[in-house]
Amino acid sequence: MASSSRDELGQALDEEFDNIFQTELDNALYSYDDPQPPTKPKKKRVYIERHREEGHIRLWNDYFGENATFPPPLFRRRFRMNKHLFIRIVDRLSNEMPFFQQRRDALGRSGFSALQKCTAAIRILAYGCAADAVDEYLRIGESTAMKCMEHFVNGIMYCFGDEYLRKPTAQDLHRLLIIGEIRGFPGMMGSIDCMHWEWKNCPTAWKGQYTRGHGKPTIVLEAVASQDLWIWHAFFGPPGTLNDINILDRSPIFDDLIKGRAPKVKYVVNGNEYRMGYYLTDGIYPKWASFIQSIPLPQGDKPSLFATCQEACRKDVERAFGVLQARFAIVKTPALIWDKEKIGNIMRACIILHNMIVEDERDTYTQFAVTEFQQAESSGSTEVVSGYSDDTPSSIVDMMATRTRIRDQVMHEQLKNDLVEHIWTKHSTNHV
Repeated sequence: MASSSRDELGQALDEEFDNIFQTELDNALYSYDDPQPPTKPKKKRVYIERHREEGHIRLWNDYFGENATFPPPLFRRRFRMNKHLFIRIVDRLSNEMPFFQQRRDALGRSGFSALQKCTAAIRILAYGCAADAVDEYLRIGESTAMKCMEHFVNGIMYCFGDEYLRKPTAQDLHRLLIIGEIRGFPGMMGSIDCMHWEWKNCPTAWKGQYTRGHGKPTIVLEAVASQDLWIWHAFFGPPGTLNDINILDRSPIFDDLIKGRAPKVKYVVNGNEYRMGYYLTDGIYPKWASFIQSIPLPQGDKPSLFATCQEACRKDVERAFGVLQARFAIVKTPALIWDKEKIGNIMRACIILHNMIVEDERDTYTQFAVTEFQQAESSGSTEVVSGYSDDTPSSIVDMMATRTRIRDQVMHEQLKNDLVEHIWTKHSTNHV
């Protein structure tokens, strides 16, 4: 009896050991197949019924209806442009960009309208506000508002970039030179300068490259603006540690001229003929034939008058930067976006919208009357011919020769002296 009980006890221990071994083996196999420990179940996303249809109806009744609640001046103030221009943008985007076309969901409900999406994007660009700031009025959530802004920026560049971010054509250049001659600077094509946009969410590894001194990381915009605040050239992206000269070395502003794709220009200053236009700059730019700076310490009446006129006309680009930042506060406040490419798209889209507004409202604030412009056009010495210039470079040697003409310091001094005499003669004749 004792031996049989010992056998039963041993058999029970063997069975228990087998069970423990199998359990440990199963756990080992499970951990090998799925090394990640089981995670807690995610919380279910809270659905918010925003009643987007009511948001569209409210927007329509406030601004776009026949008896709109808010008059045109308030529309211009809040949308930064006149109503017909905004409707033109909405129609173009809804016809060419699938994102702005209104669709129905699986329940048959209509999605956000093109007016809601474009208004959300304009409000973010114009006020520089957070994406969820438009939720209460337009009934658009934060993530959808960010998508509206990104697609709106891409759509503006796709639909209007070729027309409103172009380089001056022969007709544009002729108009710029006539205006420059009226202001006392024959051959002037505008003024050039740089603007910094702070990048708050700059990656830590890049901060040393984009930060100058003990300041904040910034991205630089180089621009050329005319008297009517149209921005003809925009080069955005260099890091903020670069100054205007370093950025000029990277800029494509003279590429068309070097490659012979620029229209021919001819004008006369103080009896001397010139065949290359120039830009007004501040003192940091080099003394090239394509740049005219002021005189830092003018001695005498003629240099003082020239310095006064040059500094007054050079403020065109400063005014353009100020108006651009006033219209679109997003480029004035620190950029909160991480992606540099998206920041560049926002800057270019704001410049395109700025030029569209300038074209739409140019006649309301121009300094020059039509008769004055026609008289200067008929009696002036400026001549612009479209097409390629006669000295189109056929080799790298010709391109280097054109580059040397652009940087000619002797021509710079001669042109500057002729402009001093021309402005003195012009103002003395007007006073007589």
